[in-house]
Amino acid sequence: MVNNIIQQQIEYYRARAGEYDEWFYRQGRYNRGEELNARWFNEVDILKSALHQLGKFNNILELASGTGIWTQELLTIGDKITAIDASQEVIEINRYKLNSPKVEYRQVDLFAWEPNAEYDLVFFSFWLSHVPPESIDVFLQKVYKSVRVGGKVFIIDSRFEPTSTANNHTLKDDGNVYISRKLNDGQEYQIVKVFYQPEQLYNKLTQAGFQPDVKVTDNYFIYATGTKVV
Repeated sequence: MVNNIIQQQIEYYRARAGEYDEWFYRQGRYNRGEELNARWFNEVDILKSALHQLGKFNNILELASGTGIWTQELLTIGDKITAIDASQEVIEINRYKLNSPKVEYRQVDLFAWEPNAEYDLVFFSFWLSHVPPESIDVFLQKVYKSVRVGGKVFIIDSRFEPTSTANNHTLKDDGNVYISRKLNDGQEYQIVKVFYQPEQLYNKLTQAGFQPDVKVTDNYFIYATGTKVV
C-alpha cells in the first residue's frame, strides 16, 4: 500500500507542476480572501527571515526543490546549490524561472536517494510531511550524513490548518496520514501528509544526531534548524 501511495505522490507532483505555485501564492482554488491571504504571506515572511538569518553558505543541498520558490531564496545565501527533485517537470520550471549558473539540478527519487557528499546547509520545504512515518528515521539519517560537521539543516513544513489547502480539499484531524488531493481538472491522487508537532520534530532531529531548534508560526508553518556538531 505504501509503495503504491508513494508512486501516486510522485505522479501527483509531476502532474501538478504547472499549477503548484498557485498554492504558495494563494491563487485560484487557494485564494482564501484578503485577510487570510495576508496572514499567510506575513507568516511566509517569518520563514524567509529565519532562513536569511542563518548567514552565508558555500554549498547548499536542496531536497525536493520543486518549482524554485525556495531555491530563489537559497540563491541569496549560497554560492552553489544542488537542487534535487523526483519530477523533471518541476525541475524544468525551476530552471526556467531562476536561470542561474549557481544551481545544479538532479532528478532523483528521494526515497531512493543516497547522499554522496557533505554540504554546509541542507534545506527542504514541505517535504518531510510527505515521508511515510515508517521511513522518517532512515531519511533523517541520510540527511545527517549529507551535512558537514558544523553545518546545518533547515526544514519548513505545514501545520494542521484547513485554510492552508485548496477550497475543495478537506483536512481532517483524524490521524490518517494518507489523504486525497485533487488537481484543477479534478484528477485525484492519494498522498502522504504528516503534520508534525514541535516536540515530535525536535525528538526526530535529536534522534538523528542534530542539535535542533523548532519553532512555529501562528497558523500555517512549522520550521526547524538543526546543527551537526559531531
